[in-house]
Amino acid sequence: MTDIVLTETNEGVTTVTLNRPEHLNALSVELRQKLGKIFIKLRNDTETRVIILTGNGRAFTAGLDLKELGQQGMNAPSSGNDTVDLQKAIREVGKPVIGAINGFAITGGFELALACDILIASTEAKFADTHVRMGVVPGWGLSQRLSRLIGASRAKQLSFTGNYLAAETAERWGLVNEVLEPDELLPYCQKLAKDITSVKQDTLKEVHRLIDYGWENSLAEGVDEERRTSREKNSDLKANTLEQNRLNVQSRGRELNS
Repeated sequence: MTDIVLTETNEGVTTVTLNRPEHLNALSVELRQKLGKIFIKLRNDTETRVIILTGNGRAFTAGLDLKELGQQGMNAPSSGNDTVDLQKAIREVGKPVIGAINGFAITGGFELALACDILIASTEAKFADTHVRMGVVPGWGLSQRLSRLIGASRAKQLSFTGNYLAAETAERWGLVNEVLEPDELLPYCQKLAKDITSVKQDTLKEVHRLIDYGWENSLAEGVDEERRTSREKNSDLKANTLEQNRLNVQSRGRELNS
C-alpha cells in the first residue's frame, strides 16, 4: 500500500511530501492525522533542524477531501474536528518550515501553506480560498493570517470571490518569496534549508519564537519581549566567542561574493 505521507531526512533537513497525487493530495482524515503526528514527532527529532513541506503531483493540496466531507458532513472528523490539531502541530513544531508550493493550494490547502514560515512557489502554483463558495466558515486561521500577509483589501478580494491567484501575482503581493520553474523548486528549497541549518540553532530558535510572538501580539509587546529575551540570552556571551563568530560571518561573506 502506498504511503500517503513521505518523509526523508538528509543533513538536518526533513522533506515531508503529501502523497495522494491521484486525489490532488486532498486532506482526508487519514492524511491529516498522519501529517499531524509526523510534525509532533519532528518537534522532538534532534536530527531535524529544518522542514520542507510539499506535495507530489499537480497539487500542493486541494484542501479537505470534499468527497469524504460530502459523505460525512461537517460534524464528522473529516470537517477538521480531528484528534490531532494539524495546524497547531505545524505552528508549534519549533523549527523553520519551508512550504514548497508545487501546484494547487486550495482552501484548506491554502491554510496549510499559511502555517509554514516561508513560502516558495513553482510557476505552476495557484492559490484559492473557496470557503464562501462552499458555504463554510474558515476554521484554520485563513481569515486572520492572510490579511496580515497581503493586506485586508487583497485578502477580501480572494476570500469574497474564490478566484485563483497565480504564483507570479502571489509573489508580487508578498504571499510567496520566490517563484521558480517546477524542476528548480525543491533544489532551491533544499539549498535554503541548508543555509538555515548552518546558523546558530539556539539563536535561531529564539528569533523564530520572537517573530511568531510579534505576529500574535502588538508591536509594543513584541519589542518588549525582544528586549527581555536579548538581555537574558546575550548576557553570557564572551568576547572571544563573538570574535570567532565575526570571523566566521566574514569568511562566509567572502565565499558568497567570490
